[in-house]
Amino acid sequence: MSQNSGQDPWGKPGQSNEQKPGNSSNNGWDSNQNRGNQEQSPPDIEEIFNNLLKKLGGGKKGGQNNGSSNNNTPSTPLNWGKALPIVVALGAIVWGASGFYTIKEAERGVVLRFGELHSIVQPGLNWKPTFVDKVLPVNVEQVKELKTQGAMLTQDENMVKVEMTVQYRVQDPAKYRFSVTNADDSLNQATDSALRYVIGHMTMNDILTTGRAVVRENTWKALNEIIKPYDMGLDVIDVNFQSAHPPEEVKDAFDDAIKAQEDEQRFIREAEAYAREREPIARGDAQRILEEATAYKDRIVLDAKGEVERLQRLLPEFKAAPNLLRERLYIQTMEKVMANTPKIMLDGNNGNNLTVLPLEQIMGKRNESKVQSAVDSTPVLTQPENQLNHPKNNNTAEPVRQGRFN
Repeated sequence: MSQNSGQDPWGKPGQSNEQKPGNSSNNGWDSNQNRGNQEQSPPDIEEIFNNLLKKLGGGKKGGQNNGSSNNNTPSTPLNWGKALPIVVALGAIVWGASGFYTIKEAERGVVLRFGELHSIVQPGLNWKPTFVDKVLPVNVEQVKELKTQGAMLTQDENMVKVEMTVQYRVQDPAKYRFSVTNADDSLNQATDSALRYVIGHMTMNDILTTGRAVVRENTWKALNEIIKPYDMGLDVIDVNFQSAHPPEEVKDAFDDAIKAQEDEQRFIREAEAYAREREPIARGDAQRILEEATAYKDRIVLDAKGEVERLQRLLPEFKAAPNLLRERLYIQTMEKVMANTPKIMLDGNNGNNLTVLPLEQIMGKRNESKVQSAVDSTPVLTQPENQLNHPKNNNTAEPVRQGRFN
């Protein structure tokens, strides 16, 4: 009892350092097991933070003691002289990493430095100082389209409903962003103004029928003139005149008018086709007539030359016997004339009986004749029993006739 009097039966620390021999192996096993549990347990955040404070010079004074004395031990302030460079370095790394950005292939970046235009960046990976620069990406390859429509007044004071689309593209990103407040809306208003101006200077009939191309061209031209002073950095690629139609109240009448104009154009095309078909035939006929006329002229000239040659041969005979030659020529001429002239034969023994001449039949036969005589073709009344009286003076050469009939 005396040996165990100084030993606490509960084995409190500080009272006895002796251990039972039989418990040594158990205590060793328990210590190894506790050490393994400590190695496998997750790290304590508070412990890590305390270690960091110790490295920065902020450890607790006099170390750490067991028991309730930990709550009463005052801690020293942090050493900001050592901590500030680390914080600044971390902030600089985060700030620098946040400045990287990418511009797409179809875009251009408008860089603003403290709210003022600074530069234009190209596609790819770029860097900007955060909180200093601001980048506004603008698509410069996309073809945009806007539509304007409405009821408009024409030159002849008619209402027409029209619709038009405009295709455009951004040409200068900086001007597109800062020349006007809203470039897209400004272009829409300019298109509406240009279209109303063009429609107001054309008649409704032209707009609905043949003037569609004129409306498109004039609107495009007027639109470029309107947006040019604003320099919005836009390029108008195309202007399309979609539709134009009158109000519903008069639509049927205008449809009839348009159909009539289409029929007119169709008839014109048919007439032109017929003209192209008949023109070669007419040219051939004209050429044939010219050739026939040339042949007729040559024949007449040759006949005249032959007649001159014949008369020149008869000239010596005429000088030798003029009266005989004159009678011969007279008979030949009368043969030619009477051969192609309508004739009526009358009997001279009828006395004073009235004879009616069928002049209408005579004139009709005359019009049907193909050969036209050069002399007067009036019907000649002949009396077979009467004889011609020739001049008795053979010495005179004057071609005087005493008369054909008695």
